[in-house]
Amino acid sequence: MSTGKEEIELEEDFAAEESEEAVEAPVEVAKTNLTKRRIIDNLLEERRLNKQLAEYDFDL
Repeated sequence: MSTGKEEIELEEDFAAEESEEAVEAPVEVAKTNLTKRRIIDNLLEERRLNKQLAEYDFDL
């Protein structure tokens, strides 16, 4: 009988681990999205600066 109780406890622990993993997955997605957004922002900033440099009047 004690074996049955131990198995139930293990199953509950296993279910708890699954819920923790489910919480971690969206955090990684958020980090990935933030990283992608930063890359896009950096590319847009670089494009804007290159445009300003091309339009700059060097004959001051």
